[in-house]
Amino acid sequence: MGIRRLGGKWLGRLSPGSSANSPDEAARRLIEQARTAKLPQGDYRKHSLAIHGQICAKCGREFDENNLHLLTVHHKDGNYKNNPPDGSNWENLCAYCHEDEHTRGL
Repeated sequence: MGIRRLGGKWLGRLSPGSSANSPDEAARRLIEQARTAKLPQGDYRKHSLAIHGQICAKCGREFDENNLHLLTVHHKDGNYKNNPPDGSNWENLCAYCHEDEHTRGL
């Protein structure tokens, strides 16, 4: 038996015949860890622009380096701390559409 470390986490003691010793199990754990990892706050805007492009998801306006500051990242679930690396909680909205999104239902 030994202590195994995977992706910065201690997994604890594993017996030599344990399934966690298998390459498939190690790969599965690494994939799950990468999938659930959160991006540092502040990095998500650049990441969202790379994933979703420089276009407003609501009105379709396209942006370039001269007006990119008007394109914002909207968190679909309303939680600005929920920043999954796959961008599933984000949509890029222009400042006008973002304001509209947050004033709906008032």
